[in-house]
Amino acid sequence: MEARLDEARERYRANPNDAEAAIWVGRRLAYPGRFREAIAFYTHAIKKFPRDARLYRHRGHRYITTRQFALAVEDLKTAARLTKGKPDELEPDGQPNARNVPTSTLQFNIWYHLGLAYYLTGDDPKALAAYRECLKVSNSPDRLVATTHWLYMTLRRLHRTRGAAKVLTPITAQMDIVENTGYHRLLLMYKGEVLTESLKAEAMKEVSSPGSYSILYGIGNWHLYNGRRTEAATVFRQMLSGNQWTSFGYIAAEADMKRLRAAAR
Repeated sequence: MEARLDEARERYRANPNDAEAAIWVGRRLAYPGRFREAIAFYTHAIKKFPRDARLYRHRGHRYITTRQFALAVEDLKTAARLTKGKPDELEPDGQPNARNVPTSTLQFNIWYHLGLAYYLTGDDPKALAAYRECLKVSNSPDRLVATTHWLYMTLRRLHRTRGAAKVLTPITAQMDIVENTGYHRLLLMYKGEVLTESLKAEAMKEVSSPGSYSILYGIGNWHLYNGRRTEAATVFRQMLSGNQWTSFGYIAAEADMKRLRAAAR
């Protein structure tokens, strides 16, 4: 990762007016965990390329990583505004999947991360609106299951049980999923096609992976919106004892635990 970061920096030095080169410096800074350096670099690049939505999208993501949710919301709203009415575009992977096939797009990532930023602050109505927009650009199986997972959880938190059940309709066991198998399995669990305990056992076998944290958070949150706070807290504490603090599941469990502790006072 450090070697690739050096390559990205050299490419940017050779092409200082290339926004794409600047984006890759920020991305390569973030992969080894240098998140605040990445944010600082994106800030520098935004001054040079203030109308490039990609820079706000990536800085917004790293604001989420560093728990600066309000700043994430502002960046991602700006990115959404800059891409409004424009065609979507594939976003290249920095860490390719097993098939070496990119599964996400710029507008998908903007709305997905904006929904998450709202969700983490407890603003479920705005999270719902963002995930509805995200669903419009979720035209691949991987994107569909990722968006539907967070959309379903948000609807359940808003006590819109019928609407939540409706978004599960397109989800089937036969979907060809490249990356987001955890989200897919959770959605099948919500449909009653996968047993909760077997899914949890699967996640615990690979508890050191970010994907397992997605599953564990989904299970903990399932307990929470079904009124089982003790069971939810048990799962969240188990997650927070691990080291996957950059995963969205961990960050969401952290936010929920804060709210549960506040409610218990």
